[in-house]
Amino acid sequence: MTIDRLRAALLNGGAVGPSGANIFRGSNAFRGDWDVTADETPEGGRTLTPAAVLIAVTAEAEPQLLLTKRAANMSRHPGQIAFPGGRVDAGDASQIVAALREAEEEVALQRHHVEVLGTLDRYETGTGFSILPVVGLVPPGLIFSKQEREVAEVFHVPFAHVINPANHEMRTGEWQGKKRNFFVIRHGEREIWGATAGILVNLSRLL
Repeated sequence: MTIDRLRAALLNGGAVGPSGANIFRGSNAFRGDWDVTADETPEGGRTLTPAAVLIAVTAEAEPQLLLTKRAANMSRHPGQIAFPGGRVDAGDASQIVAALREAEEEVALQRHHVEVLGTLDRYETGTGFSILPVVGLVPPGLIFSKQEREVAEVFHVPFAHVINPANHEMRTGEWQGKKRNFFVIRHGEREIWGATAGILVNLSRLL
């Protein structure tokens, strides 16, 4: 997986939005957790909270993907592997700005180090968030520091591994009394699942 291929995929995937970033609208993209389970439909009348995450990929011959492990004391998704990101604040000029701000706060990734390539389709979670995934390139070798209250660990995984469809495992579990499907992407002893895995599957399908 080369950076040129990633850049070209986002450039060819959609029109340029008001923010200047390219917006992909994939016909085969999963629209949310509910869409992974074929016979599910989104709950009507849901009020979704806008959120954004940063898919930060290192600009090098063998790109790496930046991920975090959420702190065990978090009220939502404790201990899960996630992208840097969170809900959009009233002071954020856009969801892209929100993703960059959250990355600064969570892992000390300064926004001037991020070249925003574009965005993927919004992804709805069962917990009530509408997430805009923002794809950006970052230089290799940056030093990150975690926000102890929210982040237990900051690490990289090979980008080629997580976007390889051969590594996308579908599992079934029970949530709120219903059986639901969800993706899992394993790397070593780590398991990426839920919305984070679903967003990576969407990016894989685009590429």
